Amino acid sequence: MKTEYDSPWKEIIEQYFPEFIAFFFPKAYQDIDWSKKYEFLNKELRQITKDAEIGRKYVDKLVRVWLKNGEDAWALIHADVQTQHEKNFAERMYIYNYRLFDRYRRHAASFAVLGDTGKKWRPKTYKQELWGCKVIFEFPAVKLSDYGKKWDSLKADKNPFAIVVMAHLLTQKTAGDHDRRKNEKLALIKQLYRKGFSKQDIINLFRFIDWIMALPETHEGLFWQEITDMEEEKTMRYMTTGERIGFKRGITEGMQQGQSRIIAKQITKKFRSPLKYQLSELEKLKSDDLMELGEKLFDFDSLTQVHEWIDKKINA
Repeated sequence: MKTEYDSPWKEIIEQYFPEFIAFFFPKAYQDIDWSKKYEFLNKELRQITKDAEIGRKYVDKLVRVWLKNGEDAWALIHADVQTQHEKNFAERMYIYNYRLFDRYRRHAASFAVLGDTGKKWRPKTYKQELWGCKVIFEFPAVKLSDYGKKWDSLKADKNPFAIVVMAHLLTQKTAGDHDRRKNEKLALIKQLYRKGFSKQDIINLFRFIDWIMALPETHEGLFWQEITDMEEEKTMRYMTTGERIGFKRGITEGMQQGQSRIIAKQITKKFRSPLKYQLSELEKLKSDDLMELGEKLFDFDSLTQVHEWIDKKINA
């Protein structure tokens, strides 16, 4: 099973941005006036990254925040969660940073969270020099694998991102071991209640855990059966059946939308077709059909063949 990291991370950061900064970059958190509203600049981020490679996905967020000192009034944070090794990652961070300066004439804070499985890859500096003309760009980078040595601290920490980091690391550790993943997933769900989160926080974090720690259908059924058994024993306040159905539907739809966008971009790049039209067609397909199309796509010689294949699946 291919693990989906990017979409769950994007969603959880938008839901808990102050907690994200507090957990990973506490110095910045202390300087920000959180009593004022912060603003996600999604449109502006797309404009500075519009020539990025088609088909690549990044967990990038651009946020305007207000400062306590009042001197600069507001500041920009570019946060990037990188879940796999990227050769030119530091260069990309530098490019986005200077593009932000060019647009706003403000020095943005560029923060990186590295969620790959490697131990040695730790980009935090970009350097270039020619005949005495030198560029040195440094940015704070946090390595998620380092938290594997701080497991007890994560269990005790009530910041939602302690759970997020645990789920991320356990997803990597249980790759291919469905029995262990099911058990670890159940243990994480129990921790949501032990930490005393509100009902909405539990639902949000439950969604992240279930999304990232995906299980095959058989193990998924066993997982939900154990959840039901615990609910019947009244040992914990789990979601009602109605909430659970809506929750699962939301995850499925979220995953499908992510698949649709990736494949639509691939079709657009290969056949130079309108992205908006391709998305509207692909969203009619089931998740399994999208996965199959992703594998078959580059065997097609024309856009007509693609649409014939899609029509056949829709009308099957």
